[in-house]
Amino acid sequence: MLKCFYLKKPALVIFMLLFFSFHCFSEELFPFDEEEFLINSLWQKFGKLKDNDKPKIALVLGGGGVRGFAHIGVFNVLDQEEIPINLVIGTSIGAIIGAFFCAGIPIESIETLSQKIGITDIASFNIFSTFSFIFSNKLLSNEKLEKFINNCLNNADFKDLQIPLICLATDLRTGEKIILKEGNVAFAARASATIPGIFKPVEYRQYYLIDGGVSENIPVNTAKQNYNADIVIAVSAAANIVTHNMSNSFEILMQSVYIQGKSIDYNSVQKADFLITPDVSNIPIMDFEKAKNLDVIEKGSLAAKKVSKNIKKTIINKCWEKLFLE
Repeated sequence: MLKCFYLKKPALVIFMLLFFSFHCFSEELFPFDEEEFLINSLWQKFGKLKDNDKPKIALVLGGGGVRGFAHIGVFNVLDQEEIPINLVIGTSIGAIIGAFFCAGIPIESIETLSQKIGITDIASFNIFSTFSFIFSNKLLSNEKLEKFINNCLNNADFKDLQIPLICLATDLRTGEKIILKEGNVAFAARASATIPGIFKPVEYRQYYLIDGGVSENIPVNTAKQNYNADIVIAVSAAANIVTHNMSNSFEILMQSVYIQGKSIDYNSVQKADFLITPDVSNIPIMDFEKAKNLDVIEKGSLAAKKVSKNIKKTIINKCWEKLFLE
């Protein structure tokens, strides 16, 4: 009977032989990543969950001047991987890049803006202001930065943003961390990026605001304590203080800020669920050309890709029961 079966079904026999041959050698010829397959399958189910059933994810963006262009690359990867962000909390350049993203500006457009912007777009650098700064100790104005952001965001208010945004600044008089989350977005981002000793403090109510990095450069504590985020992803664009040159008063000032910030940052990032650290530590804070030439955005993308899989796994673990009840 078996002989008869083989004679009558030669095509089926050939198929079975090919199938078992493939099964035996498939792992060698076509490596199969079971974990990757499981994550992708569950991730598709995760995307169908209701928002209330998903963990609240906060993205924390630190300061660092033009090194913070790396934040754009991080946003790009999170967008490609469809990792949802429910809240962005930014300090200094983190507040600025965060504002663009939260306003719904496409990543490609943000990249284009970063390649075009220069020092004259953010501050009043001219012969008169530079002379006054050097010889009269008169601080520079960064009102141009606010105008630049306003033009990009069409004078957006916080309530107009697609994703909630928090900008952090510091009160010069008390050292208190000031949380900005209402009113004009550009004003808040500018205040958050007002480098002390270089730019005039920004007056706001009873405060004199300077860079948020003075009080919390990577605001993980704000995400955890003030907003009860379930998962905190932090991005650090820190300087390498050991190799930082100090040939003028500005660089000496920045080195002092870096030293203070390093201790604060270390304690803060320990509380983050994930820390993304693009390789941008040797780029000076205001060297726009070097940042563009070294493709800082791509460095942000590379750093984010390294942790994207683990971020998905953590998110899945946070809503495991919901995924299997769907």
